[in-house]
Amino acid sequence: MKSVIGNPVVGNDFHGREAELKALLRRVRDGNHVLLSGQRRMGKTSIAKELGRILELEGWATVFADVEHAASPEDAISELARGSHSVRPIANRIVDGLDRRIWENVEELSAWDFKIKFRAELSSGTWQRFGYNLISACAKHGQPVLLVIDELPIFLSRLSANTEGARQVDEFLSWMRHAFQTIDNCPVAILAGSIGLLPLVERLGLPDRINHFAPFRLDPWDRDTSIACFQGLAEEYELRSDEDVAGAVHDVLGLGVPHFIQRLFAQLKDLSEMRADATVIKEDVAEAYRNGLLGPSGQGDLIHYETRLRAALGEESFAIAMEILAETATQGVFPGNAQRIIENRLHDRFTDGSERVRQILGVLEHDGYLARHPDGHRFEFKLLRDWLKVRYHPYHRPLLDRRPDS
Repeated sequence: MKSVIGNPVVGNDFHGREAELKALLRRVRDGNHVLLSGQRRMGKTSIAKELGRILELEGWATVFADVEHAASPEDAISELARGSHSVRPIANRIVDGLDRRIWENVEELSAWDFKIKFRAELSSGTWQRFGYNLISACAKHGQPVLLVIDELPIFLSRLSANTEGARQVDEFLSWMRHAFQTIDNCPVAILAGSIGLLPLVERLGLPDRINHFAPFRLDPWDRDTSIACFQGLAEEYELRSDEDVAGAVHDVLGLGVPHFIQRLFAQLKDLSEMRADATVIKEDVAEAYRNGLLGPSGQGDLIHYETRLRAALGEESFAIAMEILAETATQGVFPGNAQRIIENRLHDRFTDGSERVRQILGVLEHDGYLARHPDGHRFEFKLLRDWLKVRYHPYHRPLLDRRPDS
């Protein structure tokens, strides 16, 4: 097992998701479309890639498209075309009927150039037809096809922020539903995302647009799996550690998030090399956590949590969510009376203040920021809690200490 940070892992480096992989393989082989969700850095892309690798050994073809940066349906369909480029018969079939003077050198085009040329063919009035033809090209392939569309919720959240966002999201999801339900032998699709698609479509009143996808959530690793990962890495890199170090790595994070188990291992490995001592002890975990994950080198990972939350909620609801997170991080819990304070304050700004707060809390729960407890909402991911606490503790006034009009 190799120390891999930030990139998907497959094959011998794939760890800790064997049960989930087996369940996904069964669903896909049976022809079921899947809605794959889970909080950031939980390994969604890795399990999708490993799934594709195994299926390709069984004679399947895989089309993988990342639509995170798409700003329009035309962009999203172009990313699907880019993903199909690696399966040359599908790519050739996609351009059948198009101007061969433009497409005569398909075999020589890179995936990027293929996407750019395909994007030039699309407009707001043609993307549905071209997209339908693309799905049909996959269906006509001689092998079964797995179509993975990564970060679809990010794209749809961006789309929903436009003036006619709800209509455009409805149009895109309705097109997708129609294509998957009417094309014979259509590819089996996995929609993956680190923000929840279900909360988005519920907020827009469109939950029936995705009811042909079976939900499948990747939860954090349990403590034993986190320990096994750390020990596997330590054996691979000949890092000696006290018996309680692997458990301390999981415990300091609070949740077994694969990416951050890897990050902490890398920090401890660097620490041992800098002091020319291949043995690490439990106290080293706290130092690596504080100076590495919470320090300057770890800021990019943590700031991305805010970026994804803004994408999921939009600016107004994002500001409310950050106040809820700041309150929870600094006070340890977000109780019901604190929730009512925010709801009452929003009544002057929104006609749906209580419902808006309920939806925001639903997103924070679904996407792994907070968890519901008997006394209110709390963080379970200690790294995110500690980062926000450091940021907001000097400035945040507890909601219960404020005057009603403040």
